[in-house]
Amino acid sequence: MEIAVTKGIKVSVVAEFQPFYSDPERHHFAFSYRIRIENHSESTMKLLKRHWYIWDSIGVSDEVIGDGVVGYQPVIEPGSFHEYVSGCNFKSGIGKMYGFYTMERVLDGKTFLIVIPEFVMMAPYLLN
Repeated sequence: MEIAVTKGIKVSVVAEFQPFYSDPERHHFAFSYRIRIENHSESTMKLLKRHWYIWDSIGVSDEVIGDGVVGYQPVIEPGSFHEYVSGCNFKSGIGKMYGFYTMERVLDGKTFLIVIPEFVMMAPYLLN
């Protein structure tokens, strides 16, 4: 698990190889990742946007910017959390992602960036 805390917002990430959806012979490696966003601040927060940097070990990189996460712009009360699962496909068995969320403090509309920690995705058989 990778963890980052920014301005009282804790972001935890766990990634998992998905062999059922992968086809290594055709250079297709599927991964899922679960993200938990915990609000340890004293203010209600709304997740407005995501900004991802994605890197495949064969040298391919991508940048993804969009509203919310998996179709939602969750509002997270103090002491609460939002959790979601998403996925990523690579042409190699090793890749990584990192980025940030744009959050809004609901009380006054102030926005700021929250770090999404870098996490590596690796097909388990590559560890042998």
